[in-house]
Amino acid sequence: MGRTKPESQPCCTTSEKLALPDVVWAEDLAKLTWALAHPARVRIVRLLLNRTSCMCGEIVEEMPLAQSTVSQHLKILKETGLVQGEIDGPRVCYCINPVALAKLKKFIAEL
Repeated sequence: MGRTKPESQPCCTTSEKLALPDVVWAEDLAKLTWALAHPARVRIVRLLLNRTSCMCGEIVEEMPLAQSTVSQHLKILKETGLVQGEIDGPRVCYCINPVALAKLKKFIAEL
């Protein structure tokens, strides 16, 4: 079964003009959305949203990826601030940063 192309509106028909966002807003939005620009990172975020915290090994068990690949995706998510990690002995416990998630939701709504 093929996918149907969604109906689209003609270009440039809006009478309302949107203000160009300031540079900081655009950079913050780009940074947070880049964190979700890979399907594996989307899956990791979704996994963490369903838990209060998660060890790296638990994330690896859920993903069809090597541990090093999952760690690289977690590093990117951490660098953007969407995910935070807390050292628990030799392991790192990851969770969603609720402030960054709320910021992302607000940016998307404003877009």
